[in-house]
Parts: sequence; structure tokens; C-alpha cells
Amino acid sequence: MKKIPVVAAFGVSLLIALPCVSYADEGAHWTYEGHAGAKHWGDLEKEYATCKLGRLQSPIDIETSKIKAADSEPIKLAYNGASAQVSNTGHSIQVDPEDGGSITVDGVEYKLVQFHFHTPSEEKINGKPHAMVAHLVHRSADGKLAVIAVLFDLGKENRTLQPVFANLPAKAGDKRPLDGKINAGEIIPENHASYMFEGSLTTPPCSEEVHWIVMKTPMTISSRQLDAFKKLYPMNARPTQALNGRTVQTGR
Repeated sequence: MKKIPVVAAFGVSLLIALPCVSYADEGAHWTYEGHAGAKHWGDLEKEYATCKLGRLQSPIDIETSKIKAADSEPIKLAYNGASAQVSNTGHSIQVDPEDGGSITVDGVEYKLVQFHFHTPSEEKINGKPHAMVAHLVHRSADGKLAVIAVLFDLGKENRTLQPVFANLPAKAGDKRPLDGKINAGEIIPENHASYMFEGSLTTPPCSEEVHWIVMKTPMTISSRQLDAFKKLYPMNARPTQALNGRTVQTGR
């Protein structure tokens, strides 16, 4: 995709320890509600200041009437079946595949690091969230991040994700090997039309300069799968953030 115009950021680099790209393993305790909730992340410690000072924060509410067409190359997906570990991070359920493949965006390869879930979806489309979203986090050789967001509506059971939801680690810090292999490409809809913008991690430290690719076509999960997740995390979605002059473009 072409470079998306953005306003000036505060220069916070992506100093995140992998493979847990989305979550800080150390630092102040944070939650989604209450005194350590999303409204207060930026005040919990100095390393989280970007959560309140950043100008390119995620998630966002995507207004489809304001989307700009982009003359971009199609995103190339090169996923494969991989063994994986499922963990309860204390903020979500995370799947860490072993060499799960990669995507290529504008000629740059980003390798899949992990994917995790939020309910309801952090991204909104015309003001409305979906039942859940999966964030597939990828990293390039120079440390840049690209995240594919896959939205989920209630419907048929998601067979690819069933081995994950069938036996969720119940406590923060619990981990277990996934039964069999998982192919992240099977989580993504066949239609690769998407919304693209520059944003940030959606959890502390809210580091910016993250390429976001939100798939337009939702996938489905069953009510049983969603309920299993919500027993652990009834709500783990950051509120949408201001665009601050950013442009959202179409992708394919």
C-alpha cells in the first residue's frame, strides 16, 4: 500500500519483547475498567504515556463513507500449518505458532508472531462492534509490526479455532500445547478486501507505527465458543480512539 498520510507522532519506538507483542510482561498492573482501566493507562507509568499522548492510537471507528481508495499491491499471505502454544496472558487468550508463516505488504515481509482475541471487537465499523476480533500480529526483519484484524459474528462454529476454544487455559500465566496444528490463513476470509491505516498497539504501552489491516468480511464463531472466552474475559476491548487527521484506505 502507498504511504498513508499521518500526523506527527511522539517518536515512541516499538520496544516490545516478543513473542508477547501485544502485552507488556512487566510494568504497572492495568485493566480495561476501573482505576487501572483504559482511560488511565497513560498515567500508570511513564512508559505508558503514549496511551494518552499518542496521535496515531488504535483501535478506531471506521466510517465507510470516508474511506479513500488506494492503488496498492494485494497483500500476499503465506501461512502454513504449525504447532502452537495457547496461553492465558492475564488480558486475553494468545496463540503462539511455531513458524506459522508470513504476509507481504508493499514488498516487505512480516512473519507471524502470535494472535489473540478481544470481545467485543475493538474496531468498530460505522459505530458498531462485532462479537469478537482476532488480532494476528506480524513483525518484519527490522522490527516493524503489521496486524491483521479479523472480525467475527455469531454463527457457525469456527472449526479452525475450535481446538483453541475447546480447552482455554483458565488462569493468567497458564499455558498448554495446542492439540494438532493450526493454519492462521484459515482464520482469514477468502475475500481479502480490507481497511488499512497507521495505528498503535491497543494495549500498554500503546506503541505507534503499526500497520493495521482490518478485513472487511467477517468470519463466524459459535455462541458456545464466544461464551467459553467470555467466562474468562467478559470484556477486553479498548475504546476507539480519535483519528487525528489519519486517512483510512482500502486494501485488497
